[in-house]
Amino acid sequence: MNGTYDNLADRLDAISEELDDVMFDQLREASAARGGRPVDDKRLAQARRAIEKASRLLRGGSED
Repeated sequence: MNGTYDNLADRLDAISEELDDVMFDQLREASAARGGRPVDDKRLAQARRAIEKASRLLRGGSED
């Protein structure tokens, strides 16, 4: 069954990269404004990890 869900996993990987971009932009803006950690940073990081885990699972990898 390996490879069956590669298209979905690829799409999830693209979403993960988009989240990275959003997070980086927010961090850069907060740094420029000498602000603290962006409000959504923790939530976005958690979402990115969940998406990466889903991608691994679809590719037949383990949950760890």
